[in-house]
Amino acid sequence: MKITKQEIERVAALARLELNQEEIARLIPQLDHILSYVTKLEKLKTDGVPVTTHTQSHTNAFRDDLVQESLPREKALSNTANENGESFVVPKVVG
Repeated sequence: MKITKQEIERVAALARLELNQEEIARLIPQLDHILSYVTKLEKLKTDGVPVTTHTQSHTNAFRDDLVQESLPREKALSNTANENGESFVVPKVVG
């Protein structure tokens, strides 16, 4: 499949990319190579091949959610540089 300069310009416009003529010239053979490979892949017989979304069959690798005693506030705040006795004090980031 041969991609044209006009097709690249159209896709670039849709993607809001500003490409100069040198970039377009460089993209033509690269995209043509990619599209020719896709054409080869389309010829493969994939009937009966199951859909694969993951390489492993794990459905959930998380641990069980167990109720545990919380970390005491004093211990949680002991490693901070700035606290007010109840919580961490951080710089204001929202105006």
